[in-house]
Amino acid sequence: MLLLNVELEPRWQKGDGPVKRYERLEQIRRMDPREEASEIYRLTSVHEFPWDLARALELALYRTYAVPAIGRLLAETAELTDRPQKRYDDTALLLDAVVEHGFDSEAGRSAIRRINQMHRGYDISNADMRYVLCTFVVVPKRWIDAYGWRRMSRHEIVASAVHYRTLGRRMGIEGIPETYEEFEACLDAYEEAHFGWDEGARRVADSTLDLMTSWYPRPLAPLLRASTLALLDEPLLRAFRYEPPGADGGPCLPSGRTERRTGRLERTGGRRCARGDRARSGAQHHVRLSRRLRGRGRRDGLTPQLRCTASARKRASSSTYDVMSHPEPASRGPRFAFARRSSGVIRRP
Repeated sequence: MLLLNVELEPRWQKGDGPVKRYERLEQIRRMDPREEASEIYRLTSVHEFPWDLARALELALYRTYAVPAIGRLLAETAELTDRPQKRYDDTALLLDAVVEHGFDSEAGRSAIRRINQMHRGYDISNADMRYVLCTFVVVPKRWIDAYGWRRMSRHEIVASAVHYRTLGRRMGIEGIPETYEEFEACLDAYEEAHFGWDEGARRVADSTLDLMTSWYPRPLAPLLRASTLALLDEPLLRAFRYEPPGADGGPCLPSGRTERRTGRLERTGGRRCARGDRARSGAQHHVRLSRRLRGRGRRDGLTPQLRCTASARKRASSSTYDVMSHPEPASRGPRFAFARRSSGVIRRP
């Protein structure tokens, strides 16, 4: 979980031949980010940034524990403390089904119906639900801009916001932001107002850390825990009362979705239904260690490209974006950028 990407030259496949480094980005730029939002999001998450999106969404969910109302509820349900692997599998399976098959497919409708059934059994405020949705939009963009092999294009940013706005509407969430900038402002304001300590939330955070370290050989557990804490910003560390990690931290081990163990849509659900100013030498230490261990995740034979095979063809409803008024950021070459804290979430310096 929350590990540093060291794949400088991704090797994508398109049919029987390789895809050039920016070929898919050029394809995305030719698409309509409003009308083809879900297809753009699928290309981004499955092909362009499969590893980064998986790690960023883990961080997004982890951030929500720091809101006491959310963390306390998760502790009371015991889903993330008694059987965290199943809860992790359920979340990944349901979200991936929508991306892979589309909102209006049988699998997509079944996944959203199951999500709504799971949430209906608990007293969750609309504001908390909206905040969680905001994390899915904002945290991946900030993560990729800081650690990805390139920054997200404006088309990808707009498409992500439209995709999750569509998901939020189908979940019955009210007051969903319209643009990415509104998603970002909503997230930052909510975290500033609501992040705080809760004993139950801390148990959930500890349990999640234990789960992530269990995917790798036991001797690496302390280093993995330290490397994860190194990616949490000051508001998160303060909310969970974690001691800030040392400058060198631990190794950051890349992997795809090989950590998912089991899962079927009909079996999902519960019983009831850094601060980024780290020393540059420390981050370089992460990279060196992760390169030596990089082959470990590939021996399972599950590459990131195999996570989703079908096409999400559903076209999201139109929104009020003016794409041409927001120039796309320049693409970056194969180098690392190191994050620093800004409004509580990682940003590219």
